Amino acid sequence: MTAPLYVAGDSLLHRAPASAKLACLVVLGTAVFLTADLALLLPATLAAALLLALVRPPRARLVRQLAGSAILIGVVALIAGLSQDWHHAAVVALRFSAIVLAALAVTLSTRAADMLEAIEAALAPLDRRGLVDSARIALAVSLVLRFVPEILGHYREIREAQAARGLDANPVALIVPLVVRTLKDADDIAAAIEARGFPPERAGR
Repeated sequence: MTAPLYVAGDSLLHRAPASAKLACLVVLGTAVFLTADLALLLPATLAAALLLALVRPPRARLVRQLAGSAILIGVVALIAGLSQDWHHAAVVALRFSAIVLAALAVTLSTRAADMLEAIEAALAPLDRRGLVDSARIALAVSLVLRFVPEILGHYREIREAQAARGLDANPVALIVPLVVRTLKDADDIAAAIEARGFPPERAGR
């Protein structure tokens, strides 16, 4: 079992309400995709990095959390640069960097229970009108929050085991056991949820 995403602390971000942090994250995510101005995207990315620094996560853990995202952002930016131009590549890189850094800052500074409570509260008006099932959406979010560190943990275990056997980094050799272990975990969790009958079906659905 891997460690939870939350990092205990007493920073300003830790003390902020989960609902406010999620709302700001949504606003930031929307704003960065509404502009292609590097003069706005660069400060937004630096601000997100500053927020993450305020959380003070352990350095080794932060590197592990950001490594995969950095590679993915680099690949996407490279494709954007080759297919269009390098200004567009910089825009893409800064957009995704701002979102990833801000999302990680929020996730590391917010307990899962507080985040789920905030999501359910935000969806309550739609839930009362029968448009969404807030309990199911909150459950889906909780599973995502669990599986992110779980999958990263599986990846590290598989890679370390292969390195110990002297095997080179082979994408296929990594992906196949990773997918198998992830699907097994998903099946186990689905069975546990079904056994507990959660979330319960509501009348009229």
